[in-house]
Amino acid sequence: MLRRTHLVIGLAVALQFLPHIESKALFLIVVLVSSILPDIDSPSSFLGKTWFGKPISDLSTHRGIFHSYTFCILVSLLFAFFYPILAFPFFLGYGFHLFADSFTPRGIKPFWPIKQVSSGKVTTGGRIEDVLFWTFVFINITLIVVLFVYYF
Repeated sequence: MLRRTHLVIGLAVALQFLPHIESKALFLIVVLVSSILPDIDSPSSFLGKTWFGKPISDLSTHRGIFHSYTFCILVSLLFAFFYPILAFPFFLGYGFHLFADSFTPRGIKPFWPIKQVSSGKVTTGGRIEDVLFWTFVFINITLIVVLFVYYF
């Protein structure tokens, strides 16, 4: 899926939890950054082209370890021990990125190094992804309005 789709899905998930979160800005930032972070292993992605992402994308394969719940859970556990405030938003953003990519034909290896692939038929940049993107844009606008009305 495209970066924009991952971001609107991540925002929708974050908005569901936002009323219950103390550090709202940090929570939103971590969810959104982690919702695009798995693509750091792709040389054509936004993060894969950065100075810090290029070495990672050069040394790894796209949809390898970085596109697995194995990695997501390990990093979440590390955050839980050392920076607990980051663990939940990281897991949400990263996990929903993986969930969305599991519907693409290339899919993901959810429990890397096990080679079993979870895949679907949603083409990256295709018509179904466009519908998903605009659906989540509508959902996000609705959630923001509801949050504003009830909490401000």
